[in-house]
Amino acid sequence: MSTPAKAATKKGKKKPVPVKTSLDSPYTIQWSPLAREQKHLILKTLQVKLSEVGLQKQRVNRFREWGSRRKSRKKTPKPTEDIKPALEPAESVQTPSKPTEPCWSSPAVRKQLAIGINEVTKGLERNELSLVLVCNSVKPAHMTCHLIPLSKMRSVPACQVPKLSETLAEQLGLKCVLALGFKRGTEVFEDVVRTITPVVPPLIVSWIPTDSEEKPKTTPKRQKRKLETSDEASDASPVILQPLKVKKIIPNPKKIRKPKMKRKSAL
Repeated sequence: MSTPAKAATKKGKKKPVPVKTSLDSPYTIQWSPLAREQKHLILKTLQVKLSEVGLQKQRVNRFREWGSRRKSRKKTPKPTEDIKPALEPAESVQTPSKPTEPCWSSPAVRKQLAIGINEVTKGLERNELSLVLVCNSVKPAHMTCHLIPLSKMRSVPACQVPKLSETLAEQLGLKCVLALGFKRGTEVFEDVVRTITPVVPPLIVSWIPTDSEEKPKTTPKRQKRKLETSDEASDASPVILQPLKVKKIIPNPKKIRKPKMKRKSAL
């Protein structure tokens, strides 16, 4: 009678729900707002430049011949011990060149751009970009939030342009353009970077000091020894963190604690 009771208890037990803890940041990162006139200017300059360059994505349609591999396998006989296949010279052997798909109309111009969130992130990490533009239609919005501190640390002008994907995606032959970056030393898009850079609003990141806060230190030679101690104390804490407000702490009711094992006394 004891066995069915054990089986019932096993069936009655439910699997614990997996709980993941996540840390929330006390800072709120947002893109600086862009005026309407500046938005139209940026979109118009990009449209004109891309139409002049003629950059577009072209897909190569390849039709696969079904059953071709099976026929080739049947026709080729297996090499036996008596009959050995003749080795072809190295010059005659040629590797078939596969067409790159999708291909661009001008690959040299494509290398000067970083299209997409992943490419822009890599470019900022390697410090290769001079300007970054992001579309506001990204969902969820936090997908592009990491680009704000990255561009601020690299001192790269960046802004969020509304309807960027709608205006440029069709022209480039893409489904969407969520982020666009211009690489440093680009000859083709040099004039575009010059016109857009002064229009871009500055980014505000609370833990990174702005240019106005960073004042040049001018100390006379006589007072240098006296001011060395004060400078070290000021450099120790240049960033003032905002206090984290905890509203309420609730213990996890679903947390399963293991019972303490009692040691068996040696007889």
